Amino acid sequence: MVVLTDRVQKRLTIETSEIAPDTTTIRSLDWDRDRFDIEFGLQNGTTYNSYLIRGEKIALVDTSHEKFRQLYLDTLTGLINPTDIDYLIISHTEPDHSGLVKDVLALAPDITVVGSKVAIQFLEDFVHQPFQRQIVKTGNQLDLGNGHILDFVNAPNLHWPDTMLTYDEGTKVLYTCDVFGMHYCSASTYDDNLSAIEADYRFYYECLMAPNARSVLSALKRMDKLGEVTTVANGHGPLLRHNVEQLVGNYRDWSQAKAKAEKSVVVFYVSDYGYSDRISQAIALGITKTDIAVEMMDLKSADPQEVQEAVNRAAGIVIGMPPTTNSTTTAAVSTVLAAVKSKQSVGLFESYGEDDEPIDPLRSQFRSLGLKEAFPAIRIKDTPSETIYKLCEEAGTDMGQWLSRDRLIKNMKSLDTDL
Repeated sequence: MVVLTDRVQKRLTIETSEIAPDTTTIRSLDWDRDRFDIEFGLQNGTTYNSYLIRGEKIALVDTSHEKFRQLYLDTLTGLINPTDIDYLIISHTEPDHSGLVKDVLALAPDITVVGSKVAIQFLEDFVHQPFQRQIVKTGNQLDLGNGHILDFVNAPNLHWPDTMLTYDEGTKVLYTCDVFGMHYCSASTYDDNLSAIEADYRFYYECLMAPNARSVLSALKRMDKLGEVTTVANGHGPLLRHNVEQLVGNYRDWSQAKAKAEKSVVVFYVSDYGYSDRISQAIALGITKTDIAVEMMDLKSADPQEVQEAVNRAAGIVIGMPPTTNSTTTAAVSTVLAAVKSKQSVGLFESYGEDDEPIDPLRSQFRSLGLKEAFPAIRIKDTPSETIYKLCEEAGTDMGQWLSRDRLIKNMKSLDTDL
């Protein structure tokens, strides 16, 4: 185990271990981190998990957070000459998983970056340099040799639109990034102590995946077509090996319960713009606390038909203000306006991306169409704090309670009749 010697950061460590033939995990252990953005982490730190697969060709699955730069790169170069790595597989482009992509590209300029179409687009904006790429989608394969055939599964909105799962047919390891993860830091590589991690596992699901319950169920259907999974190589926390069936089954059960909700809200956000994605997660979490289903949709990547269908299904609509300079997101908002119905509720928030569309003209348009505001427009004038995220969560709860009022009235009438 490599340990950072700086006194201030002495609780950052690296662990490596063989999890399957030709397969090594590089786990960056952040022992003291008690919050993760707004994901409401419990007080058990977190990990950032990366993986090295050695076939005739070599693949690196994800990287780590930039705070681990020297630790991670020293560990990686101790395991392998980076120029020998053929592929860098990007499961998801949030900085906690792709924070060191630039560094890996600097060490291995001929590497081919493999990811979903959306992930590659996001990376182009992130690294600002040319790189070799291979766009993959559900059903595509990559043969590394020596039995390591990788199957790819798109899993959009878990919890970003770029998310992709990777299954190694040779080792039966499923690489899932945020999916089936948890913010829990321990020396145990695997889920040896189920009772110790269950609360964090459920909490992580509720905060990050519950707002995307329908997308979870769609991804699980695609996963069912893969072979047997003996190890879930997630992006945060212990890997799942001893309780795979139970913990994956939990996602199915929890998501089915969420998806059965009578009413739903569609939350439109703009990925990788200001704080749109984080604010939308906070609002979505508040909504789900009222047993109202949530569908998350990225204005950047959703096509017009998807937007229209989502609006038609929803009782409520939340929109994060997009940038004025992006014609795609502006057109998506126009599609929303064309599809809304007067009985729906709406909520708007600023993304604080420095180039937001003004919020008041859109409020006026929704009002003229007969929609009711479920919460006052959220105006962000500075980098969002924990207090702001909590207020956003409460705004979501207000919307959920507003949409639940008919059910509550119905229940009260039923109770009155029984009495």
